[in-house]
Amino acid sequence: MDDFASDTDSDYTSYWRDWFIAARGNEYFCEIDEDYLTDRFNLTGLNTEVQYYQYALDLVTDVFDIEVDDDMREQIEKSARHLYGLVHARYIVTTRGLAKMMEKYKQGVFGRCPRVICSSQHLLPMGQHDTPSHSNVKLYCPKCEDIYNPKSSRHNSIDGAYFGTSFHNILFQVYPALLPPKTQRRYEPRLYGFRVHASAALMRWQEERREEMKERLRVKGLEAGFEEGEEGEGGEESEDDEVGDGQDGIDDMFEGGGAVAAAH
Repeated sequence: MDDFASDTDSDYTSYWRDWFIAARGNEYFCEIDEDYLTDRFNLTGLNTEVQYYQYALDLVTDVFDIEVDDDMREQIEKSARHLYGLVHARYIVTTRGLAKMMEKYKQGVFGRCPRVICSSQHLLPMGQHDTPSHSNVKLYCPKCEDIYNPKSSRHNSIDGAYFGTSFHNILFQVYPALLPPKTQRRYEPRLYGFRVHASAALMRWQEERREEMKERLRVKGLEAGFEEGEEGEGGEESEDDEVGDGQDGIDDMFEGGGAVAAAH
């Protein structure tokens, strides 16, 4: 009989959290342990960030027993969801929280990377800010190291602060075996097997090398003669010819280097 009563009390205590986790759009969240929620140390500072803080905490821990009107109940419910999200960001970087989120990650609950070359790599939720109301939750791919918007509008409306900016990195520090090998593969546009814009890529490479050479000449105090050779308009023939020959020599050198690089 005592065991039955204990089970019933346990079910009642976790009712609000069960409802919250089971609600559509909340699949990214894990259930926070009751002992974590009832430890005031874990809630430090949140009383100034959540409206109706004590009522919201009572609702989350299922000890709320005050009769209020519908409008007030709605406000408290909104505060309870916000409070749960803020506590969630702290909980998921604990040992228990990381273990729960790791299981969700392995099951692919957070979705898969839309990038084809990542081969359906599992994603992790993350925030771009630790302060609420700055940006919505994003999905991080550990393979291409890029972030994406959730597909579902329900998930896309979740505040990113409920997961924080550090959780995904901490997870791979604790579980390094889960970190996939990085991919350096990039899609290359081709026409009938030939790379598109290969000549444009070569020209960009030559331009970059040319700019580096200009910078080295400037550092060595040779800036004036080099620049006048580019910008001079019909000056004295002897000086223009000297500078022009130097510029042509540099260009030829880079063109030769570019040809060698392209051959490789």
